[in-house]
Amino acid sequence: MSFSLHDSALGRQVDLVPLVTGKISVYCCGLTVQAAPHLGHIRKEVVFDVLRRWLTFSGLEVTLVVNVTDIDDKILAKAAAEGRPWFAHAYFYERQLHRATAALGCLPPTYEPRATGHIPEQLELVQELIARGHAYPAADHSGDVYFDVRSWPGYGQLSHQRIADMEPALDADPRGKRDPHDFALWKAAKPDDPATASWASPWGRGRPGWHLECSAMAGKYLGDAFDLHGGGLDLKFPHHENERAQSQAAGRPFAHPWMHNAFVTDPSGEKMSKSLANGMLVSEVVRRFDPRAVRYYLVAPHYRSMVEFSDQAVATAAAGLARLDAFVDRASARLGAVRPWTMGEAPAPQALPAGFARAMDDDLGAPAAIAQLHDSARAGNRALDAGDDPTALTALVQVQNMLSVLGLWKLDPAWPAAGGDLEPVVDGLVSALLEQRQAARARRDFAAADQLRDRLTALGLTIEDAPDGPRWKR
Repeated sequence: MSFSLHDSALGRQVDLVPLVTGKISVYCCGLTVQAAPHLGHIRKEVVFDVLRRWLTFSGLEVTLVVNVTDIDDKILAKAAAEGRPWFAHAYFYERQLHRATAALGCLPPTYEPRATGHIPEQLELVQELIARGHAYPAADHSGDVYFDVRSWPGYGQLSHQRIADMEPALDADPRGKRDPHDFALWKAAKPDDPATASWASPWGRGRPGWHLECSAMAGKYLGDAFDLHGGGLDLKFPHHENERAQSQAAGRPFAHPWMHNAFVTDPSGEKMSKSLANGMLVSEVVRRFDPRAVRYYLVAPHYRSMVEFSDQAVATAAAGLARLDAFVDRASARLGAVRPWTMGEAPAPQALPAGFARAMDDDLGAPAAIAQLHDSARAGNRALDAGDDPTALTALVQVQNMLSVLGLWKLDPAWPAAGGDLEPVVDGLVSALLEQRQAARARRDFAAADQLRDRLTALGLTIEDAPDGPRWKR
């Protein structure tokens, strides 16, 4: 295959050369589990889930590592305010993160390391940097250790900035720094920190800096060099800039290229964030909308485009997904159910339109891919209208494969509510009620027919009276 991606470091599109090996290693910065996840967080999870599905469908063996930052100033502060241990606070929100990603059909990563589980690797990296002259213990003997940004000529290349134009690093007291832009690798324990929130080190008890954690975990699971590093655009600076600098300064090639997805904004244009308190929690949004429609809303724009959240935008996405489902249901009722490709199965590139594959290979071009998906569904409906079953069957296979690649196939095992083995049971029960409704209408007992329809509607089902009989959908 030939897959190209926009490299944030170079500012242009590049071919992902390591694909010739048949394997690809991806590190994606995960969440700091301080609060419940909102759509801005989960957009990154969805984007990289689609990337993983597409590369797997294309025949590659994908290793995806997504970390969990479970120790942080904000975690400590919020846990203290709520009167519970910091690790209990972090674990509570880690579980909420898992529920949110599962609710939107995201597969678990290959590995999901926690920062607190990799302290030895982080200490080793700090010592390497000190030995190479790129890090130093704070001059005030506080026990902090900093990365010397001016010791590394490549600092600023990822975010395309000069050090003089950067804001100072605000991650520690600047008194012990040689330069205000130097960032913390190791942070000394504060007097009021819980005893469990620090670890022994050559510089005294403390805990790792945020940027250090990801470099150490990426190296642990993917080696000194790996194929792709990604995350949200807000991580490009300072987090990814600092990761790249400290890893390469330690003699590790680290990642190439770098992939960043854009923000989800509120209607005023503000980035969705915890600090602005404008985030739409995933747990709330999936109560109001079908989770598949929410995923469609996040998938449909290009990953590097800003997405504005509104109920109307999600409702529009739901309508688009409903049109696709209507074709699949109609074609399946006439031609029989067809199971599409799913993760873990051998790829079947011939079962996709060429336009979809070209779009996905071109920087994960979701808008063109979605357009091809709807074109194929429309062509399938025309074939059904014309009685051209072979063409309709081809369209059914291709539409379901495209939906599966995008994580939108409604029976994908990743969907908690997909139904699994209960789907035939549910279908049988609903069909039985619909038969009763049809019988009531036939004997002109419209009150009973309406009552049955209302019972099904109250369960969240939509009933459509078609020429070949009633159909239902969620």
